[in-house]
Amino acid sequence: MVARSQTAESARSFASADADHPYAALDLGSNSFHLLVAHYHPGNAPGLFADGGRLQVIDRHREMVRLAEGLTAEEGISAPVAARALACLKRIGQRIRRLPRHNVRVVGTNTLRRARNSQAFITAAEQALGHRVDIVSGREEARLIYLGVSHSLEAGESQAARLVVDIGGGSTELILGQRFQPRLMDSLHMGCVSISARFFPDGKVTAGRFTDAENAAHQELEAVAQIYRARGWDAAIGSSGTMLAVHDAIFELLGTRGISRNGLAELKERLFTAGSAEALALEAVDAQRTPVFAGGLAIVCAVFDALGVDAMTVSDGALREGLLHDLLGRLHAHDIRETTVDDLTLRYHVDTAHAQRVVAAAALLRDNVPWQALVRLVRKLGAVRASGERDALSDNDTRRLLRWSAQLHEIGMDIAHSQYHKHGGYLLDNMDLPGFSRAEQHSLAVLVRAHRRKFPVAELGDAPCLAALSVLLRLAVLLCRSRTEDALPRLSIGVGAGEIKLVLPGEWLGHHPLTKLDLEQEADYLAAIPLRFEVIEK
Repeated sequence: MVARSQTAESARSFASADADHPYAALDLGSNSFHLLVAHYHPGNAPGLFADGGRLQVIDRHREMVRLAEGLTAEEGISAPVAARALACLKRIGQRIRRLPRHNVRVVGTNTLRRARNSQAFITAAEQALGHRVDIVSGREEARLIYLGVSHSLEAGESQAARLVVDIGGGSTELILGQRFQPRLMDSLHMGCVSISARFFPDGKVTAGRFTDAENAAHQELEAVAQIYRARGWDAAIGSSGTMLAVHDAIFELLGTRGISRNGLAELKERLFTAGSAEALALEAVDAQRTPVFAGGLAIVCAVFDALGVDAMTVSDGALREGLLHDLLGRLHAHDIRETTVDDLTLRYHVDTAHAQRVVAAAALLRDNVPWQALVRLVRKLGAVRASGERDALSDNDTRRLLRWSAQLHEIGMDIAHSQYHKHGGYLLDNMDLPGFSRAEQHSLAVLVRAHRRKFPVAELGDAPCLAALSVLLRLAVLLCRSRTEDALPRLSIGVGAGEIKLVLPGEWLGHHPLTKLDLEQEADYLAAIPLRFEVIEK
């Protein structure tokens, strides 16, 4: 039953994505904004996707915005840097604004994770782009980077166990994995922009300053270095701008490919002699990168020392390529979020048989309710108000969230039965969930938190779509109160002026007196929205 529902949903997703239009991935990094646009060509020969399809890149755009440079002491993005970034996004918006929603993925990383005023910036960014911006966790960023690097490798290289290191503007990601599966992931709070601003604020580089920068990077690496050394790897690969710049600088100086300890030592000495990245005057280090080159190089040197790396190749694949492959995977092959939900049910010993009964009941209610009328009704009621476009969920979004929350609604029972809905909500809000953006993860957590007992108006007060979904999930759980394999009753659900009516067969309620009592209690809970709820027996 689950496989069939997921297959049907994948078909709906594929239909909603416009194959005649290209696909776009935009990485709002702490140093640079990267856009990648590509066509997807289905095929029958073995390829990157289940149908043998492949990607053809048709457009790239990169601007070095240095968003991390604008983080103030109060952890907000300064007005000048925000203006610089939004001007860039307006230019990018010209390219992607008219692309279908399901063909575009935009993500923000370290700086937008940290900035206290990030929501104001994100709202303005969405207006400039015409698309939603998702903030991803550090480990989700690492997973996407690994996916991008893995897809960029030659077929023979894909078999080796690999260490991937990505140095961004505000964070450094470390990933150990094999083929397309990451096994160990970490996101460290250091990047080329942050380290450069801290140790080389005027651009001047001395051996003493550089040593201080390396030591600071060592401190960040100290907690994870032994774990990575113990696991080991066959090949080390660097990705993104810092790694590519260091590689190209070594090649320019020594004529050798790859990043080696000897190459790093020579590059450091040349940098100390020159006194600044600008004075180093290498073609590999362009004018936009010179302000952050020394900080990035210090992190590379610390990574080599702390992890015991002797040599490293570089990859053109990075976060934006990973985003594109993840997007195509959702639409054409496999959605990693499905695997994450399935893994959670096993990890937290969810009663899968009962969870699937609730999934079926929730789907039945969703199919029978006049959905948009329900959302409009909830929005009109006093306790719930829309916060803006970010609350607008597509049909596929609502069905997926409802299904996932039904699968996981009892996840908190593995901690304690008492208040298990709160335990479940806390777990889902604070774990790393591969494939989920922070907004998606929070929505899932809120639905699980809201599936029973007192209706959490404070948490759902600015999200009418989620509030409407929570109503359906609550009713689905009650309809499955007996925890048996009995067939669900024939039902209909209507939406009127300030009320919803659930119509059930009278004989069914007569055989389920406990459910009848629970539904009567539910009317009191929903009055908090305030929503009138009535059960009609026919």
